Amino acid sequence: MNNSFIPYGKQSVDEADIEAVNEVLRSGWLTTGPLVENFEQELAAKVDARYCVVFNSGTAALHAAYFAAGVSKGDEVITSPITFAATANAALYLGAKPVFADITAGSFHIDPERIEAAIGARSRVIAPVDLAGIPAPIDQIMELAGRHNLVVIEDACHALGASCKGRPVGSIADMSVFSFHPVKQITTGEGGAVTTDSEDFYRRLQTFRSHGIIREPANFTAVPAAGDQDHGPWYYEQQELGYNYRLPDINCALGLSQLKRLDQFVQRRREIAACYNEAFVNNSALLVPPETAGRRSVEESAWHLYILRLAGKTPPRRRLLEKLLARGIGTQVHYIPVYLHPFYRKLGYRPGLCPQAEDYYKRAFTIPLYPAMSSNDRERVIEAVTGEVRNIDQT
Repeated sequence: MNNSFIPYGKQSVDEADIEAVNEVLRSGWLTTGPLVENFEQELAAKVDARYCVVFNSGTAALHAAYFAAGVSKGDEVITSPITFAATANAALYLGAKPVFADITAGSFHIDPERIEAAIGARSRVIAPVDLAGIPAPIDQIMELAGRHNLVVIEDACHALGASCKGRPVGSIADMSVFSFHPVKQITTGEGGAVTTDSEDFYRRLQTFRSHGIIREPANFTAVPAAGDQDHGPWYYEQQELGYNYRLPDINCALGLSQLKRLDQFVQRRREIAACYNEAFVNNSALLVPPETAGRRSVEESAWHLYILRLAGKTPPRRRLLEKLLARGIGTQVHYIPVYLHPFYRKLGYRPGLCPQAEDYYKRAFTIPLYPAMSSNDRERVIEAVTGEVRNIDQT
């Protein structure tokens, strides 16, 4: 038996990526150089957005997007409980309150009806999550936000390369946030980005990324010192409380190189996901990722993750995952409902808040999916999952 370990996710770095980084190291520009703007322009074009601002992590990008939207102390950000904690944490950084709206039954995504029920006087932002790379119901959410004068910040950290009804993710919401962590569709090592069509959001994102500092003379607010007709060429102003969230040229070089292969990476992910769907769809012990005609098809998802759910009243997930791990199959659970973490319990959140999310959490597990997987790796995963599910079901 082949017991080599197959991780649930893995980066794909080739010699062209390595050479792109080496060129930067030879160039003299290590940070805040020309490749930052180049990467932003290429990424904006790829998702059909007017503007893009890159950051040193997806979390920093979320923080900046909430800031650009005007989120402040006492405001509320409505989001899904089935996400990485950063989606909610970034609201807390600004003194706002995360409000968790439950997911739709049988779905991975926040329920628009639950969003509407959660909207209150302090609501500022709706932050849907494209879990696993499958786009959330963004059209419904945009319409809802428009009626209530709210900003939609799409957590698309899983969804670079995905589309919704033919439109690229990154071009639909008021702002869309991407991550370039190694297991994502492309990597910069660590990194993130926000895309938008709003010039106002774009300027605020840029300012927030670099300490809240303005360097353009046309935007200065302070009056020059007595006797001076204008500020000197050294002058700059800090106008906001920003952060050092800049992404270095080294990382942008890797991102630019990887972006050239995004379509190839996503296509390979879709091929693997289609094989998984075919292998598992008729297994009564398993639920494949939910699909809705015209929106959640294999062809529209970027397939960052492949998440199965166990059927039945008492899913034996822990035993199953231990058996798979013993066979060299890497698994993970995406995600623990955010409000169940001890930190959020201390803030007053309690179990039972989102019953559908909690039911999902009891059943969900992620199996390996990444472009460099071989056909043999894929078949090993299918055979192991099918066999261990059957064995557990018979005990």
